[in-house]
Amino acid sequence: MMKLNVNGASHEVESDPSTPLLYVLRNDLKLNAAKFGCGLGQCGACTVMVDGVATFSCLTPIMLLEGRQIKTVEGLGTIDNPGPMQEAFIEEQSAQCGYCIAGMMMRAQALLEAKPDATDSDIRTALEPNLCRCGTHMRILRSVQRARELMKSASATPVSAG
Repeated sequence: MMKLNVNGASHEVESDPSTPLLYVLRNDLKLNAAKFGCGLGQCGACTVMVDGVATFSCLTPIMLLEGRQIKTVEGLGTIDNPGPMQEAFIEEQSAQCGYCIAGMMMRAQALLEAKPDATDSDIRTALEPNLCRCGTHMRILRSVQRARELMKSASATPVSAG
């Protein structure tokens, strides 16, 4: 039995410790945003964040993850209250087939959490490991640029004492 912290919640998982995180997310926890693409860490469809770092979940065995913070697209917001990254991807209509989008969002989220003032060049470099076969690259870039501004304005908005 292993304990994993996914999207802020603790989960006990009965899987072989060498099981890739992707399979546990999809099969055991029913978090289906991360996709199986290549299984080799070459496409990025499975990207999640581990301790704030974009990580290929298809290559990462769960034995390395106890006590670490795992975040998936489902942890960024909800259908009724999407987070800034999700909101930006919706507004820019970035998904065509949608297969790569969760991985793109998580890689971009990791970048903007680590570097809120990321330049357009930083964004391009950060997204390089993730592939999109539909050709929505320019919409994806606009989405991350929009998310950068949304995240800045969200962090600048004072919280009322209400």
